[in-house]
Amino acid sequence: MIKAMRTIGGELVPVSDLAERNAWINMINPTEDEIARVAEETHIHPDFLKPALDEEERPRIEADEGQIMILIKTPVIRRLDGNFICDTVPLGIVATENTIVTVSLLENEVLKEFETAKPPTCHTAKRTRFVLQILFKTAAQYLKYLRLIDQKSDEIEHQLQKSMKNEELTRLLNLEKSLVYFTTSLRANEIVFERLLRSQLSRTPEAATTTQVLKMYEEDQDLLEDVIIENKQALEMSETYSNILSNTMDAYASIISNNLNIVMKFLTSMTIVLALPTMIASFYGMNVGLPLSEHPLSFWIILGISIVIGGVAVYFLKKRQML
Repeated sequence: MIKAMRTIGGELVPVSDLAERNAWINMINPTEDEIARVAEETHIHPDFLKPALDEEERPRIEADEGQIMILIKTPVIRRLDGNFICDTVPLGIVATENTIVTVSLLENEVLKEFETAKPPTCHTAKRTRFVLQILFKTAAQYLKYLRLIDQKSDEIEHQLQKSMKNEELTRLLNLEKSLVYFTTSLRANEIVFERLLRSQLSRTPEAATTTQVLKMYEEDQDLLEDVIIENKQALEMSETYSNILSNTMDAYASIISNNLNIVMKFLTSMTIVLALPTMIASFYGMNVGLPLSEHPLSFWIILGISIVIGGVAVYFLKKRQML
């Protein structure tokens, strides 16, 4: 799917001509034909449009012939058996002197906010500012999802205090996996953001292309620094929540193991208590002459002896804290 928009008169309006100057082209899971069409009409190299369609691609910056591609990882929520798990997918931002193209496998909430914001929060003609706004919104989106993960973690822990079920433990494991995905992606994004900042001071050909396409003024550099700070904050939160959740999982695993040991100890003790009277009853079940076999109260005497022996066994087991 292709959406082409442009800021006109303070409003973000659709346009039909992909080659129109200062247009923003948003591609969501595009086909090969759509990629070829955008590449032909905007003169963007197809290799800059395809990396974002591979979920395993690493965040990076590439610049060539007046074009720059910024590939980052953005957070998404996937539903799994009624529960949710947070994941990350690539987002490609390709900027030229005339156009900005964004490419993603899924509809991106950050870009959707720019499309639906009233009044518009972006200006497609200000390419550098728009790109930095996307990066800032992405870092903010990580923080939003991290707070959601923390909230869900507290809810699950509260439920686990009442009763430990496999479902709650599975949900905790999904949250832990989400934090691992976030931490890995945030570290990779941080490298991209810092490299983008360093490019403003570097003299390499690639940096020259970057500064030519994305000309940064003082306010833009301040915004990029805010992006880096926001990303660092999200990374620290992700690492902190991951450590807490990992320790929580270990604690609950120990509690479950301890509860199992308590149950097994109780069952073993009860087996011992019941085995002694059973042994006496087994002796008197044999077809041989035994003491008290002719006594009229033999049943009650044997029952009393069994109860006494069982009581003595309970006393010693309780004394040793085994029951």
